Amino acid sequence: MTTLTWQSVQAEALRRIHSREWPPGAQIPNEAELAMELGCARATVNRALRELAEAGLLERRRKAGTRVSLHPVRKATLEIPIIRKDIESRGFAYGYRLLEQREGHAPADIQIAFGPPMRQAMIHVRALHLADSAPFCLEDRWINPAAVPGITTVDFAGQSANEWLVQNAAFSGGDFGFGAVNADEIAARDLGCTPGAALVTVERTTWAGSLPITSVRLSYAPGYRMLTTI
Repeated sequence: MTTLTWQSVQAEALRRIHSREWPPGAQIPNEAELAMELGCARATVNRALRELAEAGLLERRRKAGTRVSLHPVRKATLEIPIIRKDIESRGFAYGYRLLEQREGHAPADIQIAFGPPMRQAMIHVRALHLADSAPFCLEDRWINPAAVPGITTVDFAGQSANEWLVQNAAFSGGDFGFGAVNADEIAARDLGCTPGAALVTVERTTWAGSLPITSVRLSYAPGYRMLTTI
């Protein structure tokens, strides 16, 4: 078996759907056949197909197999973006600087976001993402190590917590908040702007079932414009 991820299996299934190798209404190979063909675990195939079914692209029926939807239902979804890819998609060279990584107890607002009080120490990461060497986004994040085994040994000096968590921590849900704040002295220093400057912010908490994974505030440098697709 290879270490093929469910995301890779999902990408291959999407390719076959979009290329009409699997046309609308067609029954696709079963999980065992796909797992053997792709060289991965059946559970990996199951996760990939389940995600596509939830997105409305596949119809899965017990004993009847899985078919490509004749009339896919479009669902509004939000994915957690990788900041590096966002910067590179805008045509800028990506840069990254770890400002702080430590273990400690989260402040009250993070405790509220996580729900019941978290008595154990959590990991606090502050990092700056750069576009063509200019400040682009300030990442201020708290991570619950109970939800991400092994994370206490990860050094975020070489890869951002944003990208590492997207790649390694499966989540089942979360909440987003969008707003604007005036830069305090610390944010102004890190983002290279004047204190009081208006900053677009994104606050996000993600969960694995009832277990909180991480809570992050992303503060973007003045002039930031959010881009998305539907």
